[in-house]
Amino acid sequence: MSQHFLLSAKARTLSVVKVARMSDEEARQVFRSIRWADTDGEPVCPQCGCAACYEYKSRPIFKCKGCGHQFSVTSGTIFASRKLPVRDYLLAIAIFVNAVKGISALQLGRDLDVQYKTAYVLAHKLREAMAADHADMTLSGEVEVDGAYFGGYVKPENRKEDRKDLRLKRNQTGKRRVVVVMRERGGRTLPFVFKHESDSIETIRARVETGTTVIADEASSWDALHARYDTRRVNHSVAFMDEGVCTNMAESYFSRLRRAEIGQHHKISGAYLYAYAGEMAWREDHRRMDNGKLFALTAAAAAAHPVSRAWKGYWQR
Repeated sequence: MSQHFLLSAKARTLSVVKVARMSDEEARQVFRSIRWADTDGEPVCPQCGCAACYEYKSRPIFKCKGCGHQFSVTSGTIFASRKLPVRDYLLAIAIFVNAVKGISALQLGRDLDVQYKTAYVLAHKLREAMAADHADMTLSGEVEVDGAYFGGYVKPENRKEDRKDLRLKRNQTGKRRVVVVMRERGGRTLPFVFKHESDSIETIRARVETGTTVIADEASSWDALHARYDTRRVNHSVAFMDEGVCTNMAESYFSRLRRAEIGQHHKISGAYLYAYAGEMAWREDHRRMDNGKLFALTAAAAAAHPVSRAWKGYWQR
């Protein structure tokens, strides 16, 4: 019996120890080579795009000869206005991608020896950079569509006679949200968060190209898809697969998201559910890559992503 890829030595091409042992200068050189890969690590002005820049000898900053703008290796990226050494950010990325079910801000803060607030914002910045390519993504071919509800848990009363029927709307908190995923077979995963499954129809029409074969379960929310797509359905109350029609890829994604919620985060706020959903979509799409490639992809995404308007100065509102 052949060994699973993730258990093999080929899946381990990055050592967190090597990243932790980098000097500040080595870490800056690594980040330079990732951010300015097209120019072999030579700096490019983030303000005017000029490649004629020189480096100060007294400080690790650059100055553009064209516009006179001064910038550092992280200026204009999601790590702009940083307070930690560049090595610590590279170490955070390495720890983050190595956690197959995600990592909590509390654990990340302990590993980096920083406050919980710092780790919380840093993790969300990485999630934002990971999901940045979802903005204009469209799917085609064979696409599985499914939804799963998260949050809004109501703890039942101790005695049976005091318990309420939680299926009734009046006994719910109103905080429950549904993650609707569109997963291309052999392709990418695209998640969105709604209050009800039926609210996702317009988004599906906008993100799934005409002529696509859509595969869904028996939920009445997906009846509207028949008008535009070749829609195939499977009744899960009868069988999980019917003549090759199934939503196993979508269920695989939800399995990873639920394991992250139960095993790592324990509770995900509805306001930030989209961020965790995007992270798990990225992890599912890259699940067969070694951790060295995952590190490079995440670092490149962070270096290419602009300053976060949602997370910069988050704790200062």
